[in-house]
Amino acid sequence: MLKDLVLLRGCFRLLFLYDVAEAIDLRRLRELLGPRGGPVKGVFPRRTPEYVRFEEAPIIEHIEPLNLGGGQRVACSLKYYSFAVLVVQFEVPFEGEWSTALAQASRWINATEIDSHAREIARRHLEQVAPAVIRPTQDWLSESYFITNLAQAIKVGGEAAKADEVLADHASEIVQLVRGEFTPLAPKTAAEILEASVSYYPTDLVVIGSTAAVIYDRAEDAAASFQVLEYAKMQLLEFRYYDGLMTRLLSDVYDSLETKRNLLLQRWSLPREAERFNTIRLDVMELTERIDNAIKFVSDVYYARLYRIAATRLGVNEYRNLVDEKLRTMGELYDFMVAEFNEARSFVLELAITVMALLDVILFAILLAKGG
Repeated sequence: MLKDLVLLRGCFRLLFLYDVAEAIDLRRLRELLGPRGGPVKGVFPRRTPEYVRFEEAPIIEHIEPLNLGGGQRVACSLKYYSFAVLVVQFEVPFEGEWSTALAQASRWINATEIDSHAREIARRHLEQVAPAVIRPTQDWLSESYFITNLAQAIKVGGEAAKADEVLADHASEIVQLVRGEFTPLAPKTAAEILEASVSYYPTDLVVIGSTAAVIYDRAEDAAASFQVLEYAKMQLLEFRYYDGLMTRLLSDVYDSLETKRNLLLQRWSLPREAERFNTIRLDVMELTERIDNAIKFVSDVYYARLYRIAATRLGVNEYRNLVDEKLRTMGELYDFMVAEFNEARSFVLELAITVMALLDVILFAILLAKGG
């Protein structure tokens, strides 16, 4: 039993993710940042295969700490993804008992003013690298995530607690951290939350929730788990963006088809609209494939499992399915628009042939009349 657990050390990581543009040119970005920024690398330890890496590693920029008043300074960094996702990360160290960790976590996870600081930092730094930002947007879609890293759980005598010991005696506190609650949760709810947990060694543990996670691991080893969780959250943000984009596009197409289906001459514009529509569909398909394959976890059982749990808890799979459904609908609509145009063209051709035949008959009749 861990009644002799006396000290926790670690940090809180607050992630704010923003979709800020169509894309970010990372090569140009590195030139603009100079020594202030560089690609993320070396985040996957545990004898991970060399190919379990980013296809195009994001660029990280460590910036000045955030001053929150009262002398409190919070470490801050930015991460730029080629998909035009900008991540603002704050890191807040803590040390104390479980009650101290819970009280501080409750404060930070509910600190709405932090989002305002994050947005301001994101806008200010994005302006500084504007030449690398392709087609920026004004209304940013956003996501946030809260991670508690328990780097050390020290027992009396200075011995570090094992993961199963921490989980056995402090499951209630872990669940509270995952849900951002200051009071204990019902046993059934706690059990459901703890189902989304994974370990690699006896000394580490990751418990994942939809809005927060707890990682019990040394800081240097926890970096890979941080990255997997951030990657899953980035996917969610991008799939949400494409789901909204295609919802608006489909609505416009339905309105256009309703207007033109009863007006024969207007159907002649369908090929142009269908081509534009299909180009967007193919672009979205390509981009979603790139997002899916930004990190390959093939053959690495631990990080693949960690990612699958994160994707399930965060809702990535649901939004990915919504995007796939809309892509199928867009494909069917493209085929329909082409068919509508072909039908209109066939009708016009048949009408032209009929008119020409009728004119031939009339002309022949006139000639007969003159000859008679």
